[in-house]
Amino acid sequence: MGTHKLVLDDDFAEDFSLIAIHCSEEPYKVAYILNQFARLKLRREKVDLSYTSKTMEMTFPLFGYENHTEYTDFSLVANKCKSAVTKTNNSGELFVNTKEKETIITYLIPELKKVDYFLKIQSDFDNPGTKMLINQINDIKQIISAYQVAPETLKSKDNLIFD
Repeated sequence: MGTHKLVLDDDFAEDFSLIAIHCSEEPYKVAYILNQFARLKLRREKVDLSYTSKTMEMTFPLFGYENHTEYTDFSLVANKCKSAVTKTNNSGELFVNTKEKETIITYLIPELKKVDYFLKIQSDFDNPGTKMLINQINDIKQIISAYQVAPETLKSKDNLIFD
């Protein structure tokens, strides 16, 4: 008698386009610039993207826009999170403890540490006009560079799955 083998396909994978953006501006200003020059309508989400680690909570600013006429969703998220952690140093004396604040930078996608922001594009169509959008973004003087990243090459692409 033959053996039967069941194969579970990965239907849980989310299909999206990803644009990496290098820009030194604050997140709200990047969203404003993209709205102005790339004709997006990004708005700050009510809840930011947050992850909890063993020692701290990381929060990444999140902006979103749903284009209902083209069935496309845009999400702008910062790649860096700066967290202040207070450390208590015991000096060995009975009642003297010194507290130091240390700033820790964590990344949403650690393998792309130099990227400042990601623009995630989810569409019902195969080609949502990503190349034209990248050209529009690169024409903005405040943005250093923008380019497409293949999500399947990222080890931590699961961090980009949010709704």
